[in-house]
Amino acid sequence: MTVQSTTPPPERWAPRFFTIWGGQAFSLLGSALVQFALVWWLTQKTGSATVLATATLVAVLPGIFIGPFAGALVDRWNRRLVMMVADTLIAVATLGLIALYAAGLMQVWHVYAVMFIRAALGGFHWPAMQSSTSLMVPKEQLARIAGINQTLQGVMNIVAPPLGALLLGFLPLNGVMAIDVITALLAVMPLFFIPIPQPVRDDLSATGQRGQAQAAPSVWADLRAGLRYVAGWPGLMAVMVMAMIINFVVDPAFSLMPILITKHFGRGAVELGWLESSWGIGVVVGGLALSVWGGFKRRVVTSLLGIVGMGIGTLIVGFSPAAAFVMALAGMFFAGFMNPIVNGPFMAVLQSMVAPEMQGRVFSLIQSAATAMMPLSLLVAGPLADAFGVRVWYVAGGVLCIAIGLIAFLVPAIMHVEDNGHKTSKTVAEEPSIVLPESTAVE
Repeated sequence: MTVQSTTPPPERWAPRFFTIWGGQAFSLLGSALVQFALVWWLTQKTGSATVLATATLVAVLPGIFIGPFAGALVDRWNRRLVMMVADTLIAVATLGLIALYAAGLMQVWHVYAVMFIRAALGGFHWPAMQSSTSLMVPKEQLARIAGINQTLQGVMNIVAPPLGALLLGFLPLNGVMAIDVITALLAVMPLFFIPIPQPVRDDLSATGQRGQAQAAPSVWADLRAGLRYVAGWPGLMAVMVMAMIINFVVDPAFSLMPILITKHFGRGAVELGWLESSWGIGVVVGGLALSVWGGFKRRVVTSLLGIVGMGIGTLIVGFSPAAAFVMALAGMFFAGFMNPIVNGPFMAVLQSMVAPEMQGRVFSLIQSAATAMMPLSLLVAGPLADAFGVRVWYVAGGVLCIAIGLIAFLVPAIMHVEDNGHKTSKTVAEEPSIVLPESTAVE
């Protein structure tokens, strides 16, 4: 497969992009409110930790198993239509749950089913949006956009839980779920009128001669091509392995935060909320700082320093004495601040370096690999925390982050990930041409 030259985003890219981004932000808020409301309903309905853990797995597993195939399909399909269909079907699934609740028929398994559907469709939506961003935004602005996205995530972490609780005090559950339907419409409407650039795939025959195109490759072939693309880029492989290791050690620490609050600090739900809010506020401030600053010219340096900083913050939490809860709050804020500094530049590197027609597959593979660490780590987190105490996860996670961040400075493949790119990019995925649809109407 060969591709042609890239047409850069138009000079007036911001109005188009942020109109779409704004609709997606509203949709993200609606989804966060529904997630909070459904988890609260499950808690009141069952009071079972097993039910809540199952709900978490139901929401995570589709991204692990469906994600790689979704990425391959996103690279084949019109990305604007993927986002429109995904948002619409999520709204339809929510409407079905609203009807069941209104009729007094909603059961726990119904909630599981809708959570699974929402997560599966989100597995299509996320790579479609991320790969579209790199085609709509100039490369030099991608780090700032990533910072804005991280800020948005932090705001959602802070705003959604109290707003969801407030709305549940005034509205029935189906009323809160209806908000998600409205916000989904706000996300879909701009996509009817604003075109999104689309990379052109040019599948040539074995002889490499135009006009003798072979049959389009299968989804499996596309998926294998995505795996080969990632495997053929040593720097990208190293970054993915780093993310998997960090997630494996750090994720349990945050999942076990209620145990840290009750058993170590001897505090209650209010203090748990403070600790979670400290993280969220840190993410917001860090995202704003990145969106203004943009990071160092060599973006990988920014991310690696962020990993070290996040490790320091996590280590502070782990070493906080029982009487020094404020110290834990400061550590959590610092770790949250560093989170966008880590993720934003790495995402900007991927968006600017990965060939556009490969981005759906590459983003989904990385996301699936990193997410897969959560259920694996949770399997061993409980027994080890019972045996050695929950603080061991924070100390181990902090030390590991610092070590990985520092060691990565000595790894040429990582330090030059922005320079060498994919070693077979000349033959597998050169820079593609970008085609704007002639009409802004849905095809």
